[in-house]
Amino acid sequence: MQINRLAVAAAIAAATAFSAQAQTEIQWWHSMNSVNGEWVNDLAKDFNASQKDYKIVPTYKGQYDESMTAAIAAFRAGNAPHILQVFEVGTATMMASKKAIMPVGQMMKDAGEKFDPAAYIPAVASYYTAANGQMMSFPFNSSTTVFYYNKDAFKAAGLDPEKAPGTWPEVALAAAKLKASGHKCPLTLAWQGWTQLESFSTWHNVEFATKANGLGGMDARMKINSPLHVRHIENLGNMAKQGLFVYKGRQNIPEASFVSGECAMITTSSGFYGNVKKNAKFGFGLAPLPYYPDVPGAPQNTVIGGASLWVLAGKKPEEYKGIAKFFSYLSRPEVQSASHKRTGYLPVTTASFTLTDKSGFYKENPGTDVAPNQMIRKTTTNSRGIRLGNYLQVRAIEDEELEQVWGGKKSAKEALDAIVLRGNEQLERFEKANKGG
Repeated sequence: MQINRLAVAAAIAAATAFSAQAQTEIQWWHSMNSVNGEWVNDLAKDFNASQKDYKIVPTYKGQYDESMTAAIAAFRAGNAPHILQVFEVGTATMMASKKAIMPVGQMMKDAGEKFDPAAYIPAVASYYTAANGQMMSFPFNSSTTVFYYNKDAFKAAGLDPEKAPGTWPEVALAAAKLKASGHKCPLTLAWQGWTQLESFSTWHNVEFATKANGLGGMDARMKINSPLHVRHIENLGNMAKQGLFVYKGRQNIPEASFVSGECAMITTSSGFYGNVKKNAKFGFGLAPLPYYPDVPGAPQNTVIGGASLWVLAGKKPEEYKGIAKFFSYLSRPEVQSASHKRTGYLPVTTASFTLTDKSGFYKENPGTDVAPNQMIRKTTTNSRGIRLGNYLQVRAIEDEELEQVWGGKKSAKEALDAIVLRGNEQLERFEKANKGG
């Protein structure tokens, strides 16, 4: 009897080992940490549990710029991941790297998976689509810029906690009241180039760069030293001098100062929602991005942020089949809707937005519909999106020059002129490197 049991156990172990071996592993490099990192791990786990043929292996590779650099190095060395999460400013660079990528539309078709770009919110789909109509990457954690405020701090300062400041003059007045009530950091800004230059431009329907902000060609050049841009950065610089706006660093570093209660207002990504919901010990509100009420056509629509999933070239057909199955899984309305509710990232398909709305989520969680509503509006040539080459470098230039304004070392005009001059050098370099490519 003992021998039989041992024989059965050995057979089971062998079968299990074989089925584990038979699984095709798909490496997914991403840049989601903390609360959003848990979400990515759960997506992989749920997909892996839903079928037996493929195993998605997610790996955190640092901030967006770090993971992109690591993937380029890995591709050159012949050991690139299958899937790479790339933030939206890397889109033009990825599109130009034709030999390194497998267009998502093509991969889905080859794998026999249903994939309809028309199912996606137009502002999202068009951003990741090439001039020939081919969808190049898979929209994943699409976000947009929104305004968060601390309701408890508003109450303590004598402000209406249910009414967010809707315009920039109102933000300045609220900041002054918060400071008077003893708040050391009334306002801070995360992703300053994205929120105060890119989204600011589309929200006010003003040109950020020529050639439809780069969507119309690689010979685009920057235009963010207009009188309106100068006025806005000058206002923020004056607020910094008065202690109404406190600069807390680049990228999403300032977000921690809002969660801790140190800063009372912040403009940042809608994808910050999951972190605030889980970790803030105070009542908070979400509101649309502030605007200048005297600008004709404002507010228009905000620009896409977050990231998409790029598939790298040189993989086996079976691996591409697994990636296609995973993307089909991620496209399911119920999966999209659950992700949107959990993270604050946009529901990127119309079906998932409708499903979320019908579930009563927006009514139960006021403000969570701000991001999709800012994005669903009709777009103009100035507001369709921003797709420029060498944009990692341009963003770094924006950070450097804006820091000079916040530190009182440069005027807004000087800094914006420098961004245009230095940014255009990067755009010219990108255009030359990719001509005829």
